[in-house]
Amino acid sequence: MAFPHRDSVQRAVDLLNVLLGDPDPVAVARVLREHGEPEPSLSEEDVAELRAAALELREVFAAPDVASAASVLNRLFAAYARPPRLTDHEDGYGWHLHVDAADDGPWGAWLVTSSALGLASRLAERQDVPGALCASPSCGKPFAHTGGGSPRRYCSPRCATRERVAAHRAARGVTQ
Repeated sequence: MAFPHRDSVQRAVDLLNVLLGDPDPVAVARVLREHGEPEPSLSEEDVAELRAAALELREVFAAPDVASAASVLNRLFAAYARPPRLTDHEDGYGWHLHVDAADDGPWGAWLVTSSALGLASRLAERQDVPGALCASPSCGKPFAHTGGGSPRRYCSPRCATRERVAAHRAARGVTQ
């Protein structure tokens, strides 16, 4: 289960978005393949384990400030992480850092440790929360902070536009 460190945050977001809904093994495997996992084979139990891990990781995105996000990440590291090690999975994936127990360990622990490592790196680099939950009451999906500028409140331009239109209509007394 190898992924470049830089992509682990977006992979976490994409997995959380599928796992926090009504996930099935095919949908989760599709996201894993899109992020470089060669032909993952997932059982219903694996998906349940990944969903439980996603619920824990969601707390990082829900953190209201950088200190709270760091606290959640530290709690996840204390519960799941092992000493850092470099691995190439003996298959030529390229050397990369792991903090989980083993290259073939449980899916849930892998998701928490690899995602927490990427999220912690982003927090340390930016000195800010690594992501957030969409401010749209009808959405709430996690998203990663990827650039500078003003902090994002919405996961997508679609959610931002929908909320702006709703606010505009509410201010004008228009209902729909």
